Amino acid sequence: MLMTNITTKPTVIAVGLLTLLNFDVPVQAANYQTRVVVTGLMQPTGIVAGGNRTLYITQLPTPGVPGPQGGQNTVDLIRLGSGRVVNLTTGEPEPTNLALDKRGHLYWTCKSAGVILERNRRGDVGLFLGGLAQPSGIDVDRWGQVYFTQLPTPGVPGPLGGSNTVNVSNGMQTRVLTLGEPEPTDIAVSRHGTAYWTCKSAGVVLCRTPDGTVSLLLDGLDAPTGIALDDHRGRLYFTEVPTPGVDGSQGGMNRVSVLDLRTDKLEIVNEGDPEPTDITTAPNGSVFWTCTSAGVIVQARDVREHCDWNAQD
Repeated sequence: MLMTNITTKPTVIAVGLLTLLNFDVPVQAANYQTRVVVTGLMQPTGIVAGGNRTLYITQLPTPGVPGPQGGQNTVDLIRLGSGRVVNLTTGEPEPTNLALDKRGHLYWTCKSAGVILERNRRGDVGLFLGGLAQPSGIDVDRWGQVYFTQLPTPGVPGPLGGSNTVNVSNGMQTRVLTLGEPEPTDIAVSRHGTAYWTCKSAGVVLCRTPDGTVSLLLDGLDAPTGIALDDHRGRLYFTEVPTPGVDGSQGGMNRVSVLDLRTDKLEIVNEGDPEPTDITTAPNGSVFWTCTSAGVIVQARDVREHCDWNAQD
């Protein structure tokens, strides 16, 4: 695996305390209750849970602008118990989506720079893969292989000249799993090696089994964006963002949904969020997503499994 210290070594410092709110957010889904848990963020985008009480996020107030030119994008750790935010890196041009492996190594795509970076448990940040074309979604399987999507031609299918891909890499060798889909945006991988990804412009979720079979899982969706898998419970969560930045009270039609992979039942988790971008699941079943335009993180829980918020905190 390629690990170099060519990028700036992060300074792990607390850069502030974020507000944790303990009120419930109105939600139209009968079986899920939601609340805002963190506010005051700057265009939060990617998110991955590091446990039940720890989140890693990216913030993109200046997408595509590197630090030396005034960029203020960050990768951060949030401790939910206290609301403390710890800055891990600052100044990358476009840290987009994140993944965490079982060793505690954190990976993220930097879209405009065309790289995937890796941060080890010591806090060293290095290049995992370079020379990529607009890398977007990312996840890591239990064997340490990194799955990621590339979007050099977003919205353009292969027959019309599109060259978007879904890939897997061990850091030394990279394989293309699919080529020519119009917009493979985000990706999640099961413990058995089945990959699921959103294709935003096509309005679908696709899956690829370990034997290489690619099939349509869901269609008729409206700009599906983030995706996350609760492997233990067999639930696939995803966001749809057809009206980014528009709250439900103003006509926004964004939503968060869940597909039960065991029964094929599809449920709405939340409707009316102005911009549910990326999504993640915690071991205790909690679901978290970034709301980019509102600058917050929202938590949802299945009321059929949990009696109160404190029981799972």
